[in-house]
Amino acid sequence: MNKHFYHSLTLAAACAAVFASSAQADPLPGRDLLKFGQEPMIATTITNTTGQSHTYFGHDEQSTAYGFSVNGAPPVDYSGKFMADDFSDNFSGPANPVVHVKWWGSYMDNNDAAVPPQAQVQKFLIAFEADVPAGPAPSFSTPGAPLQYDVVTLAPSLTAGSGNFTEKLVPRPTGDPLNEPLYEYNAELHFNRAFQEQAGVVYWLKIAALVDAPPGVTFPVASPPPGITKWGWHNRDYTIQDTLASAVPTPGESVVGTVDGTNVWHFQDDSVQGDLRFLPAISNPVQAITQTNMVPQNYVSINSVGIGPLDGPSATPGAVGIDSFSKDLAFRLYTTQNVPEPASCLLILSGALGLTFIRRRSS
Repeated sequence: MNKHFYHSLTLAAACAAVFASSAQADPLPGRDLLKFGQEPMIATTITNTTGQSHTYFGHDEQSTAYGFSVNGAPPVDYSGKFMADDFSDNFSGPANPVVHVKWWGSYMDNNDAAVPPQAQVQKFLIAFEADVPAGPAPSFSTPGAPLQYDVVTLAPSLTAGSGNFTEKLVPRPTGDPLNEPLYEYNAELHFNRAFQEQAGVVYWLKIAALVDAPPGVTFPVASPPPGITKWGWHNRDYTIQDTLASAVPTPGESVVGTVDGTNVWHFQDDSVQGDLRFLPAISNPVQAITQTNMVPQNYVSINSVGIGPLDGPSATPGAVGIDSFSKDLAFRLYTTQNVPEPASCLLILSGALGLTFIRRRSS
């Protein structure tokens, strides 16, 4: 067999596999490679030194921006709260860009039977940003200049490079003090929005729900009224090490202490919450995204209205509680395993079919 013909058929077979798996939920099988992962706190049991155990379900912090219609036109200006967290891995673009993002979150305060349930999120802002390192205490590191962003929209399934996301309920045992069902999200970034990063460099990931307010309705974006979608990003399970985090940044992924005798894993610096303004019509990330009033985040045992325990045990005499530790958020980043993308596959398949036709005509 002619070696060029054989090579074309081999690529065609790879492309056929891509097409066969390109309409799946979750990371695309056979294509995606996990490059960074902070696992969600779903139902984490911690046993203290006296043998007593408790299960923790974590909590969410608001990360939602609202757009208000003007004269019936779609919103062109979104404002609200955002959450962001830093990361660094061992892969560099353009061969290994971030093409797929997975994260976890909940609809907050959505458990009052007397209030209509919140509408499902239809779109998310996913932004990758530079790192502004911490200066002298008490300063803290923050996301800096936006480098790349994408707006992904809800779909029943995913296709490579489509700019869509899926939402599915995460099964977990009963007992969550907040009674907020947890959801898993998977998003395929648009082909031209894949993030080209550099290995060993600290970046920030921002994920915020973009919610179009009902026509004629206005409210403070920091505290939407009951029934208006209020989405929050879920925290990491700090008992699980992220073995994929880059070892270049200092302190990077490390044990920052123990709670009830259990190691607390943490990457680099605190996650932050701040005020967000997003202008979707502007393609330049720096002009489209404005972030102010950023505040570092810690894990929470008992929240401001006395509900808990949430992320871990409270402080007791002689023991540190989870509230003393910087919080990470739950997300995974995926790159490709050098599998041909669908656009290239169309050309390869067409060429392979053409070669097959020519060989048959000449035989």
